[in-house]
Amino acid sequence: MMNKSSHTLAIFTVLIVSAASVFHPIATADEPANASSEEVSPQKPKSVAEARQQAKMLYETVHGMLQIVHRDFFDEEESLKIPSASFEEVFEEIKHTQGVSMRWISVNTEAMNVDNEPKTKFEKDAVKELITGKEEYESATDEAFQFVGTIRLSSRCLKCHVPRRSNNKDRAAGLVISIPLKKTEVEAAAQ
Repeated sequence: MMNKSSHTLAIFTVLIVSAASVFHPIATADEPANASSEEVSPQKPKSVAEARQQAKMLYETVHGMLQIVHRDFFDEEESLKIPSASFEEVFEEIKHTQGVSMRWISVNTEAMNVDNEPKTKFEKDAVKELITGKEEYESATDEAFQFVGTIRLSSRCLKCHVPRRSNNKDRAAGLVISIPLKKTEVEAAAQ
């Protein structure tokens, strides 16, 4: 029988495998599969639409897993690491292996960790939009596609996130995903 730590590790393993499959698609006819056992370099999306699809898949995976892990494995009476902090280790692995940056930001609650304060103009603009009720916010540059999706903090989450609250209205955090974009040959030649 598995204990909570083993279950959590198994869930995070599934998350990593799911995320990796988003960034290492099956080879197409114009891109042959790499048959060697060498490490595969990350595939950068060729378009904003492809990056958007990857970001949304990754967001839905992380958001769903976070809700399930909180519900099934987190007990505030035990001194276990909170699930969102454990996910930060997954984020580091994805950044290392895929070049995709991910992080949490506070939206309409005080950040529990100063590292979760919105820092960039993009993140601050995203917070303004998410506060209005939008579920997601995105922006694309020549270098990267950036996406922020809402992470709902339900009333049971508020015991920790908003301990001195006057109501149990849901609050929100955000998941920031930044995916580097592949430069086309024309763009690369222009530089």
